[in-house]
Amino acid sequence: MNDPYFFGYGSLVNLSTHSYSNLRAAEIVGWRRVWKTTSNGKSALLSIRPSFKGSLLGVVARVPKGDWRALDERETGYHRQDVTDVLYCNGLKPQTCSVYIVSKPADPKVEVNSPILLTYLDVVLQGFLRVYGEHGPKEFFAMTDSWDRPVLDDRADPRYPRHQALSEDETAMVSDLLKEYSLYPVKSL
Repeated sequence: MNDPYFFGYGSLVNLSTHSYSNLRAAEIVGWRRVWKTTSNGKSALLSIRPSFKGSLLGVVARVPKGDWRALDERETGYHRQDVTDVLYCNGLKPQTCSVYIVSKPADPKVEVNSPILLTYLDVVLQGFLRVYGEHGPKEFFAMTDSWDRPVLDDRADPRYPRHQALSEDETAMVSDLLKEYSLYPVKSL
């Protein structure tokens, strides 16, 4: 079977947010994560941008029968781009692998002020912890740019539609990383 694959580098790393159960750890070379704001300007989303340094950890999963509809709907505001030639996954070389990149960035005036939702960050870090262990969340922070925006603590009233409950240890891990990067979540903006 020659089904295509997707490469996930953010919330798609967290198996609890979708039904693609055949996830495998993978990386792409020549890319970095970046917080971006879509044209609606409401909150920051993860995207990627070309980079000459390093590689980006994430996951790959098969898209059965090439049916991208569910993923395209989930990833509204993104477009798919082929990354087959820069994908590395131990023991797997799919014929086609695509990644989602933010399609329409916001006006630069809105960009810096758009907050990172803490519930979104929780989901991403929980996924990286489960796939890569303690190294995963640290790599996520190190290979992600544009942390110069507020982090909105929306845990009491989640704005992120795929939010997940964190264990006490996961909550402590998120708090420790935020402190390490001098990011202090605020309750409102």
